[in-house]
Amino acid sequence: MREHIAGKSHHFIFSLCSCHEEAKQLSSSKPAIPIESSRSDIRGDKLRFFNAWRAKPLQIAALAPSGSALAQLMTKELSPKTGKVLELGPGTGVFTRAILRRGVPETDLTLVEFEEAFAELLTNRFPDATVLQIDASSLPADTRLEQSSFGAVVSGLPLLSMRPRTVMRILEGAFAALGQGGSFFQFTYGPTCPVDRKLLDRLGLKATRIGGTIANFPPASVYRISRRAVRTSARLVESI
Repeated sequence: MREHIAGKSHHFIFSLCSCHEEAKQLSSSKPAIPIESSRSDIRGDKLRFFNAWRAKPLQIAALAPSGSALAQLMTKELSPKTGKVLELGPGTGVFTRAILRRGVPETDLTLVEFEEAFAELLTNRFPDATVLQIDASSLPADTRLEQSSFGAVVSGLPLLSMRPRTVMRILEGAFAALGQGGSFFQFTYGPTCPVDRKLLDRLGLKATRIGGTIANFPPASVYRISRRAVRTSARLVESI
């Protein structure tokens, strides 16, 4: 396994250096992230992501888009029966395309992206989806999201690099938008769930690891976060 990961590391570093050379060539004439109108034009996504990370490393928190293996794992529990899907931090649309391949209609997608260049790119690539250029932590106050109307939330946000209060606001807004039985899907490069247990307890949530992949670099795990079942004590039942 270590040799496999090391090989992927060398490949990633080579790709990163290539992106860096391309970025230097473009920076003098056009420093902004390129925007393409064609949905099929995804060849430049690594460069777009690298440029975005170089401009705002703490906000982007990733050098390149997620891989297809992670996208499949993130969306494996979605289907046409899921209903409306809310995606947080879609970036260039790697998870978005995987959601569509699961049979979710594009009209049932709401994409929340803070970066202006990525938001414009998503609008061009997925014209039938709703794209909101807002900070995901402002979800609780955004009246454009109908409460209890979504079947799932797919998050590409770097929760580990965020303050606990920010993570709490994101989860509060997401679960206000989720209907009963809806789930929040989150990936992480860390060894455990990126949402602290104390915060999960405070919000009445539970986290379940649904899988991992070493085909992504870095290797990643995916967690399903959902509401805990409300338990009625036996004494309370007897007293009614």
